[in-house]
Amino acid sequence: MNEPKGVMDLMGRVEAVERDNRRLRRLSLALIGLVAILTGLAVALMLVSARYGLPGTTADIVAARQIVIRDAAGVPRGLWGVDDSGAVRLMLQDGGRRPRLRLSLLADGGAGISLIDSAGHNRAVIALLPDHAVSVVLADGNGKTRSVFGLAPDGNSTLVFADGSGINRASLGVDSRGLGTFTLSDRGRSTQDDEPAPDDSAPADTTRP
Repeated sequence: MNEPKGVMDLMGRVEAVERDNRRLRRLSLALIGLVAILTGLAVALMLVSARYGLPGTTADIVAARQIVIRDAAGVPRGLWGVDDSGAVRLMLQDGGRRPRLRLSLLADGGAGISLIDSAGHNRAVIALLPDHAVSVVLADGNGKTRSVFGLAPDGNSTLVFADGSGINRASLGVDSRGLGTFTLSDRGRSTQDDEPAPDDSAPADTTRP
């Protein structure tokens, strides 16, 4: 028995709608998959660029308060940053994470370079103070200052030698007038040229710029 024409038309429309729905579902699934792929690529690019920078590009500016330098094994070998006092420091460490070289620029303009031994003692320091005085300090393995060479802003230069206890034993100097001085000290007794002998006191500890 033939179905009425209206029923057949209705069934045809229903089938057409179902076909359209199936196409829309397939298109939606494909679109979701494409969005997921693009999202994954974007995340991967962000991770790579955060660690290595964008491929083939060089950043004009990199902003950070601290930068940690690590070796191939992930061991920290250096630290470059600004501390709470406003000082900029670059610290380089050996394979045992011991500081061996420190560069400092203080907020007041003072600058220094320190060479550090494996025991943590500053063995050699070069310092430039805010008043433009310059000093070079040498210390022994116990951290005692043994020699200081200084140049004052007025042109007065001095060279001081100390014993293992950090007590001054000899000094040379040339003042701003060009007059030279020479002092020897031996257990409280001193000989000098032109200037009074200094006290047998330890030289100022300038091994920490």
